[in-house]
Amino acid sequence: MPPSKLAHVVFQTNRMKEMRDWYCSVLGGHVIYENPHLSFVTYDDEHHRVAFLDFGPLAPRDIETELHVKATEPPGLHHVAFTFPSMSDFLENYVRLRDRGVRPFFCVNHGPTTSMYYRDPDGNRVELQIDNFATAEEGQAWMHSPAFDRNPIGVEYDPDELVKRFNAGVPVAQLVLRD
Repeated sequence: MPPSKLAHVVFQTNRMKEMRDWYCSVLGGHVIYENPHLSFVTYDDEHHRVAFLDFGPLAPRDIETELHVKATEPPGLHHVAFTFPSMSDFLENYVRLRDRGVRPFFCVNHGPTTSMYYRDPDGNRVELQIDNFATAEEGQAWMHSPAFDRNPIGVEYDPDELVKRFNAGVPVAQLVLRD
């Protein structure tokens, strides 16, 4: 039997307050429980979606400076993704974050999703996205297409231009069209 959902993500950090505040801001979440070593955050009816542990000093991470992954990057979690229910919610969140000085480092239409990638205070990559298809089956079918095979990463876009086009009334189906 497969699991029914991804329940939560836990980060080990020495920047618990910064990480907690960043995720609360980015995800529109709030703290459910906190003590000097643990913090649990949710953005919905789940008891926690993101948690932070600080049980003592950690070695600093060598944060990449390039847009994409360095060839020498160590193995481990690449990113965590959170899906918004609509283009409107997705872009409203982008504008809210942009106006607070939180900017994505990479914006791409993957085909199945339209995504913005951010870095949290510890340098972890966080993907905020919307699904470009009405059903998972449609998205999976597109992933078997020649267009996806030619370019599985996707096409970069300017998020401010996407906001402008959305606010001008361009249909969402046209905004998320790729290839």
